[in-house]
Amino acid sequence: MPIKIPDHLPAKEILNQENVFVMDESEAFLQDIRPLRIIILNLMPTKETTETQILRLLANSPLQVEFVLLHPKTHISKNTSAEHLETFYKTFDDIKHENFDGMIITGAPVEQMEFRDVTYWEELQQIMDWSKKRVTSTLHICWGAQAGLYHHFDIPKFSLDEKMFGVFPHTINQKNVKLLRGFDEVFHVPQSRHTEVRREDIAGRDDIEILSESAEAGVYIAATKDGRQIFVTGHSEYDPLTLKWEYDRDASKGLDVAIPRNYYPNDDPTQTPVSSWRAHANLLFSNWLNYYVYQKTPFDWNI
Repeated sequence: MPIKIPDHLPAKEILNQENVFVMDESEAFLQDIRPLRIIILNLMPTKETTETQILRLLANSPLQVEFVLLHPKTHISKNTSAEHLETFYKTFDDIKHENFDGMIITGAPVEQMEFRDVTYWEELQQIMDWSKKRVTSTLHICWGAQAGLYHHFDIPKFSLDEKMFGVFPHTINQKNVKLLRGFDEVFHVPQSRHTEVRREDIAGRDDIEILSESAEAGVYIAATKDGRQIFVTGHSEYDPLTLKWEYDRDASKGLDVAIPRNYYPNDDPTQTPVSSWRAHANLLFSNWLNYYVYQKTPFDWNI
């Protein structure tokens, strides 16, 4: 089944060109199906790009999905127009009395700041507390994962000596977990971060477990045992050229940025990178939607 996308959202045309199955709201209304309602808290500065990346993965499922885009009311976006936010986004006040089958909290370029210094930190804490009662399963990505681990479990983040930047091999810790069904023994994931959560702060706890990690990049996926809170430290949703864009951006600013590891052919930034993680990304999102959202959510939230 397709993902329902508002007619004029820029992501719709991009996904149509890629032959991703999307459906107009008017068409979806005619189907006698209750779609999964997913709320996407988009904290990334280039919101339109992130919308497309996330929606591409949500569309790769036999389930019908409708989504609500959310942005922090307490933060003024510098990279997304007010018109776009006004047209396609809601704030927490608009939706806090509603229930959702799933929620995605994206990363944000604020990882080198203390959590309390982030302008929308208090609002984000309110949203994360709300999600425990109003959302069946929440998927936290990159800084969103660090924020969730800190807020829910008091697990800190630590600065790295150098940026974790590139595409790294990852392995499975728990083979009988539904989120990891179909994963290869070794799979690749883009990482782009200056901070980390440490294995020793998670391992051995009763309330959360490590599902996947990397010898080079550290903890990748951690989750509560009931699957209601899932924390993914990498960027499986990235497009093939996203790391290139980040590298070119920082290099053009004169920053001392290393070439993304395991990314360019022969480590040559003049060559075109080849994606090695899209199959894993699609499987991660489809497993989450199926096993942790669709299979667990009540058909009628009002009962």
